Amino acid sequence: MSTKETSAADQLNATDATPAADPNTHVLDTPIRRGKQTIESVTLRKPTSGELRGTALSDLVNLDVAALQKVLPRITTPTLTEQDVANIDPADLVQLGGIFAGFLMPKAVRLKMESLTA
Repeated sequence: MSTKETSAADQLNATDATPAADPNTHVLDTPIRRGKQTIESVTLRKPTSGELRGTALSDLVNLDVAALQKVLPRITTPTLTEQDVANIDPADLVQLGGIFAGFLMPKAVRLKMESLTA
């Protein structure tokens, strides 16, 4: 196989990766329907401090629904609206909140938790 063929095969495998392979991606139990669009998985990225504006950190740590409704649209791919978050299946909201809560933990705590589960 030539280098060119290998590169193409590697690219194909990279795009075939399942969304669940990313620990910050959640495959929704109940997909979100927005017109003709169906959202089946959501990826969160770590927020910046500015993206937490308008919410209390204590509300975010407690996974307050109103606080998550403000912040999730700022850090999700595909971008969810506040209305999407308001209508999301509660089980999916808890899972997304859990991913979000991981972003609030110091690196040392995350590493310790990962070593305990490994």
